[in-house]
Amino acid sequence: MNILAALISGLIFGLGLVVSQMIDPAKIIAFLDLAGSWDPSLACVMAGAVPVAAIGYALARRRPRPLFADTFRLPVLSAIDARLIGGAVLFGVGWGLAGYCPGPAVAAIGIGRPSALIFVLAMLVGMALHELPLLLARRPSSSEV
Repeated sequence: MNILAALISGLIFGLGLVVSQMIDPAKIIAFLDLAGSWDPSLACVMAGAVPVAAIGYALARRRPRPLFADTFRLPVLSAIDARLIGGAVLFGVGWGLAGYCPGPAVAAIGIGRPSALIFVLAMLVGMALHELPLLLARRPSSSEV
């Protein structure tokens, strides 16, 4: 049931991205181009999404537990540290250069955009490179085996 709920949620999210045209890198780049022909449509999508998310969080907090899990896993960290700032900068630079972020890129693959596939493959390589030092640090040495 968890997988079905995740699939349905992902499909609804992806459909929203397609309908709002947020899978079009040109729309994103136009939103970020404040000095040129600025396109406010991304701001309008966010303005519609924030109240929906707020209502969802308010309703979730009234429930004793989620429908398909034992406990809620809500964000608990609130510190602004170097990792958060560095990640936000990297995300923003990548978003501005490519016009994609992960969700819209995956949705764009679903409608056959080759540039989105290239972006997602590069993103997966970057994620693997990020995890590599952690995996190597956890790997037992030959003397420990």
